Amino acid sequence: MIYRFPDGFMWGASTSAFQVEGGYNEGGRGLATTDVQKVPEGTADTKIAADHYHHWREDVNLMAELGLKTYRMSFSWSRIMPDETLVPNKEGLAFYDQLIDALLENHIEPFVTLYHFECPQALVDAFGGWKSRKMADAYAAYAEVCFRHFKGRIRKWVTVNEQLIATAAGNLTGNYEKDPVKNLKNIWQMSYHVSLAEHRAFALLREIDPEALIGPVCAIQVVYPHSSRPEDVAAAWQAEEMMEFYMLDMSVRGAYSPFVTSYLKTHDLYPETDPADEAVLKGSSPDFIGVNYYFSVCAKKKEGPVNYNQPPFWVSDLYDICENPYLKKTEWMNMGIDPEGLRTGMEKIYQRYQLPMIITENGMAVSEAPDENGEIVDTYRIEYIHAHLKQVQIMLEEGIDIMGYCPWSFVDVVSSHQGFAKRYGLIYIDRTETDPKDCARIRKKSFFWYQNVIRQNGIE
Repeated sequence: MIYRFPDGFMWGASTSAFQVEGGYNEGGRGLATTDVQKVPEGTADTKIAADHYHHWREDVNLMAELGLKTYRMSFSWSRIMPDETLVPNKEGLAFYDQLIDALLENHIEPFVTLYHFECPQALVDAFGGWKSRKMADAYAAYAEVCFRHFKGRIRKWVTVNEQLIATAAGNLTGNYEKDPVKNLKNIWQMSYHVSLAEHRAFALLREIDPEALIGPVCAIQVVYPHSSRPEDVAAAWQAEEMMEFYMLDMSVRGAYSPFVTSYLKTHDLYPETDPADEAVLKGSSPDFIGVNYYFSVCAKKKEGPVNYNQPPFWVSDLYDICENPYLKKTEWMNMGIDPEGLRTGMEKIYQRYQLPMIITENGMAVSEAPDENGEIVDTYRIEYIHAHLKQVQIMLEEGIDIMGYCPWSFVDVVSSHQGFAKRYGLIYIDRTETDPKDCARIRKKSFFWYQNVIRQNGIE
């Protein structure tokens, strides 16, 4: 039996510019934070990545063969605006012109993220990047150039991918503050500036291309209580408020929740604001919410001192993040695989905001290589995606508005610290950590399986 998805469901696949493009010093592109970050010795960096910059036409042909309805990609800000003058780079725009036009010629809708982790290094050098309010002005200038240049060709935009990671990871922002308390304060200030920039982009698109749609992409934080103990239950919902809903509340409502506001003020973390900001934050709202989901976590009542030796967004005096013993773990999915968590998280978002959603990332990381026949038989990835699509099916039957599904990733992409050791793609990139070879594309078994899913617009 085949469960059919709604007509017009956006079957897609995702990448990001810094992880797939390469060509870091070509076409007038400036440096990004992802170019200058230190990676472990013997690990692939972003300079070549999957070499999409030179393989883009082949990649579009593969997308057409796969049957994609949409390609969720990102622009490299540094390719379009190489330095702090913010003067557009004609070569950079021309590169994206040819890519966007090729997608449209193949009836694939470009779904473009303006900011996917990589920050122009020139803006970090000039004024500290997102730590400065100037960054919101620079982002607005960048967004306006993109909206005007691609008006009528790009009809769906994403403002910022995973603000949680985009502001917390020092290697992405250029914020290398060593004092952990000051670092948290910096992160909240940067996050506030990102929210200002995002709302300015919402308003700009309404003015420039009112028929186009725009929204944020959130790395949803599905947090289960470690036990039914009331203190653990409280820790779980507080963790979700502090790691997810504070950003979405700002994106959708233009304000923090009372709980988050109180927490930030009592902990001297509330960002510096300007009286004029409220009109900006309250004056616009998104059309949809993008959802990235890979795994869930657990939380329990805080015990002992604050632990700063963990990701900054887990640092808290309210809760401790802990493992879930009921989930299957793998080499790279070390928090466990939890398809039901996708539905749990998305249902909470829909109940809170009542906005259409699209799954912009969902995938399984594996260390893999072709077998003796030159094939990648990734049945584990097929099982992972199928299990999550079953949860999408349930949500659609419940009447939840889900626009589409884009697995991560279309091809194998370079990871920030693991290079090509962990691979997510439907297509294998034939290269090693130290030898890019010719980055040949090899279709995995999951490519053909997903091709059939798209063809029949449904799953068994």
